[in-house]
Amino acid sequence: MRSVRLVAVAWSLQLKMRSRSAFDGLLSLLWPAFFATTIFMMFRQGGASGPALLSAAVGSSAMGIWSAVSTTAAFALQMERRQGTLELFVLAPQPFALLLVPLTLSMATIGAYSMVATLLWGRFAFGIHISIADPLGFVVAVVVTVFAIGMLGMLIAISSIRYRSAWALGSAIEMPVWLICGFLVAIDDLPAWVRPLSAVLAPTWGVSAMRAAAAGHSPWADLGRCVLAAAAYGAIATVVSRWMVRSARAHATLALS
Repeated sequence: MRSVRLVAVAWSLQLKMRSRSAFDGLLSLLWPAFFATTIFMMFRQGGASGPALLSAAVGSSAMGIWSAVSTTAAFALQMERRQGTLELFVLAPQPFALLLVPLTLSMATIGAYSMVATLLWGRFAFGIHISIADPLGFVVAVVVTVFAIGMLGMLIAISSIRYRSAWALGSAIEMPVWLICGFLVAIDDLPAWVRPLSAVLAPTWGVSAMRAAAAGHSPWADLGRCVLAAAAYGAIATVVSRWMVRSARAHATLALS
C-alpha cells in the first residue's frame, strides 16, 4: 500500500508541475490540432469516410499520447541530472524504477488530453461522426493505453540516461513507433519483418483495443496483450535500473555519465 500511495502522490505532484510547464502545455495544445488536421485532410482527400475516418480519429488521438511521452521521457533523467535531483532519486529508500513510474505516467496522462482534443476537433472541425459502440470498453482501453505508454516511457528514460543527447533519441523514435504500431497505417500493409516489432510494442494492442471498442467488437484480448507488454517493460526497466545504479555507484559516474 505504501508503494501505491507513493506512486499516486508522486503522480499527482508531477502532473501539477507538468500542467504548469510552458513546453508541455504548448505541446499539448498545438500537437493534437496539427496531427488531426493533417491526417483528416489526407484521409478526406483519399475519399475515406465513415468507419475509416473514425479509425483515423482514434489513431491520431493516440499519437498525441505517444508524442507527449517519447521525447520528454528520453530527456526526463537528463533534466533531473541538470537540476541536481537525480542523486536524490537514487538515494531514496524506494526502488529507483518505482520512482520513475509516476514521472512518465504523468506525461502520458497529459497526453490523454490530446486524445480528447483530437476527437473533439474531428467532430466539430471536420464533421466526423464519433460513435463509440462500447463506451466502457473504450474508456478502459484508453486508461490501459495511457498506462502502457507510460511504462514504455519509463523503459526509454532508464535506457537513455547515459546519453547526453537523449532528447534527440526520443525524437528519433517518435515517428517510427506510431508507424510500426499501426496508429494510421494498417499493420498488414507493413513489411513482414516489421510485424514482430509491432507485436512487442504495447501501443499496438492499446490502439487496436480502442478501435475494437469503438466499432463494437470485443477489446479484451488486445487489452490483455497490452497489459502483459506493459508488465514486461516494467520488469525490464527494473533490472536495467538496478544495473545502472550499481554501475554508477561503482564508477562514481551518476552525475557525469
